[in-house]
Amino acid sequence: MTKPTTTCEAFQITAKVDPSAIALRTVGGAQSVTWQKFADTVRALAGGLSGLGVGHQDTVALMLTNRPEFNIIDVATFHLGAIPFSLYNTSSVDQIAFVLANAGSRVVVCERQFLDKIRAAGGPVEHIVVVDEAPEGTISLEALEQSAKPDFDFDAAWKSVQPSDILTIIYTSGTTGNPKGVQLTHAAMLAQMEILSGVIDFRRGDRQTSYLPSAHVGDRFSAHYAMVVYGVQVTSVSDLRAIAQALPDVQPTIWAGVPRVWEKIQIALEIAFEEADGVKGKLLNRALDLAKQKVRAQARGADLGVLDNIQYKVLDKIVLSKIREKIGLQHLRWAFSGGAPIPAETVEFFLALGICICEGWGMSEVGGGVALNPPGKPKAGSVGPVLPGSEIKIAEDGELLVLSPSVMLGYRGDPAGTAEAIDSDGWLHTGDVGRIDEDGYVYITDRKKDLIITAAAKNVAPATIESAVKVSCSLIGQVVPIGDSRKYISALVVLDADAAAAFASKHDLDPSPEVLVGHGGLVETVTKGIVEANSKLNGVEQIKRFRIVGSFWEPGSDEVTPSMKVRRRAVMVKYAAEIESMYADQSSDVHEVGVR
Repeated sequence: MTKPTTTCEAFQITAKVDPSAIALRTVGGAQSVTWQKFADTVRALAGGLSGLGVGHQDTVALMLTNRPEFNIIDVATFHLGAIPFSLYNTSSVDQIAFVLANAGSRVVVCERQFLDKIRAAGGPVEHIVVVDEAPEGTISLEALEQSAKPDFDFDAAWKSVQPSDILTIIYTSGTTGNPKGVQLTHAAMLAQMEILSGVIDFRRGDRQTSYLPSAHVGDRFSAHYAMVVYGVQVTSVSDLRAIAQALPDVQPTIWAGVPRVWEKIQIALEIAFEEADGVKGKLLNRALDLAKQKVRAQARGADLGVLDNIQYKVLDKIVLSKIREKIGLQHLRWAFSGGAPIPAETVEFFLALGICICEGWGMSEVGGGVALNPPGKPKAGSVGPVLPGSEIKIAEDGELLVLSPSVMLGYRGDPAGTAEAIDSDGWLHTGDVGRIDEDGYVYITDRKKDLIITAAAKNVAPATIESAVKVSCSLIGQVVPIGDSRKYISALVVLDADAAAAFASKHDLDPSPEVLVGHGGLVETVTKGIVEANSKLNGVEQIKRFRIVGSFWEPGSDEVTPSMKVRRRAVMVKYAAEIESMYADQSSDVHEVGVR
């Protein structure tokens, strides 16, 4: 069978395999869309968009929560050879205005809740389609479906799309400055999906969730395009915070999560484990202990002894399998984590539960992944070998460079930025610093621009500190190491909302962060966690002082991107006074930590 050369062709092939099967759904099955209905609606909406003047390589902006309508409208748009892309729902009016101007979008599809922002942003927008409650001056989705011109030729439209045409634009969430528009072609995304399938298998009918922002490349390649190319069933979860509750309904067979999501599931389970007592508690502790021993032994190329292995198999069946079932991951074939480093302890925790997390490394500029730990052969702390068909080399300054058929066409409207990112030989300069071991496994040290250079001219990787601290204390949701041109490392500590609520309930306290930061018991627990983390770090990396922030940092806030990466520069500005207090002689809100 000839391979598809565009995502339009891939969708047409996929939709015809089993038209009555469910392609899209919402949690609980309140909304479900068969492949036949999907294909029919794509045809109708493509005609409607064409009637609005959307044509080859025009852009259509989408501002939607995770819902089936997103997938359908996106697919309908690229069948015209047009370019659908998503706006982050947490974007400010100014950010929306910048992106719409950069993309040149005359058509926006949104939900009613985002309409006022879209209108306030202005720019080149001529038509606004509202998918739920369409007020006067906008177009309803139903009206759009009925508005195709009589002479519109759907088949001719999608068959004229070329592999070199731009498929989508991924606007980086912008930890610094305005976002850059990463332009990915049909050929690049199909190459990315083929590259991934060389390590992890996608099967028709696999169950996956869409819960990360659709503006994030992670959701697009792991859910949206996996559905288009491989026939994966996608369940939309409109609120990222509800993903843990959605998993038992979906029972995914494949799954992707950013590290913070994995960490929050781990925290919730550890809290539940602490409450187990009696015989149940003893069985649980023995099962976890044996499972961790097995994981560590297998990492060395060994295994448990005969008797321990027999006991492990029994406990896996009567204890660990029940945990997998409770969190909805009992049918999971593989899962991966990306977007930021995941602590090795977190990977080991899930491996011990029988859940294989394959940590990977990628970026918007390659449409997804560059390296990935293969299922069954992971190395903790590594992001795995380079994916088939791609190459990695290390520059003199330690920066990782990538050559891949999935590399972006360039940044939209930014030739200087494109030339800086992609050299004349086609190598993408990733901005990440790392190393490659003797087995070809890649290790990411940190972002080149995030490295801390202390007053003693020592280079310190913040990611190393962050990872050590977060696994040492479940109360800590985020930690921001500080130390540029300073004599020692300090840190801003942010409480995890769920763990803080559990602590407050246990100690009969007000759960608000501004109250908890002053509680002696909480400060003591956090301090102990940082002391433990310091024991795993070398002298220059150890935290000497810290301060707990009196607020929770939510995705899409001033401090954290929608994909839950810390906006370091924004934090440095917003918390300048708090940072300075950690280098002053005395402050009641600053806590000392013993260092070695």
